[in-house]
Amino acid sequence: MPTMKSAKKRLRQNIKRNLRNRTHRSALKTQLKKFLTTLRVGDVKAVEEELRLTVKKIDKGVSKGILTKNVADRRKSRLTKKVNQLKTAPSPKS
Repeated sequence: MPTMKSAKKRLRQNIKRNLRNRTHRSALKTQLKKFLTTLRVGDVKAVEEELRLTVKKIDKGVSKGILTKNVADRRKSRLTKKVNQLKTAPSPKS
């Protein structure tokens, strides 16, 4: 445990920031999982809507400092690529 006053304050700040970062990171992961489950179903309109929401969460994560810009761009690119593959894939005939 810290003994100096400034170290105690720093510990309090770190605990608060850690909690805040954890909630944002968890929300981002939840949105990614939602997107991937929607992708497995294969409904193009629903997938596009989930992609929009996921990209929004990723960008929010960058602004909050949870992700770096390059990581966010890479994730968005990969997700968009999956959506485009779904669009161009021939739909199975029932």
